[in-house]
Amino acid sequence: MLANKKCTPCGGGTKPMTKKEAEEYLSQVKDWNLAGHKIEKEFVFKDFKEAMKFVNKVAEIAESEGHHPDIRISWNRVRLDLSTHSIRGLGENDFIVAAKIDRLEQ
Repeated sequence: MLANKKCTPCGGGTKPMTKKEAEEYLSQVKDWNLAGHKIEKEFVFKDFKEAMKFVNKVAEIAESEGHHPDIRISWNRVRLDLSTHSIRGLGENDFIVAAKIDRLEQ
């Protein structure tokens, strides 16, 4: 289970996932979409305060994993994009963080 794994730093020469590999991992996370070389998901909340509470929880996950999403915040929406910049694409760490973020919705 991805949510039980820990992110590991990408070493030199690590290659990004192929589209097929990414699609296989995508089946293990809820409602994330493959968008080129990243995965993305939008979350909707009742108001800005709830959106910010969620963002703070995401920040805790990101810091503990050492892997950080790009975050866009509007009044009651939060959009997260995950990719591994050092490999210019997707790696397992992106899906680990996505799975941990999905746990926040439970």
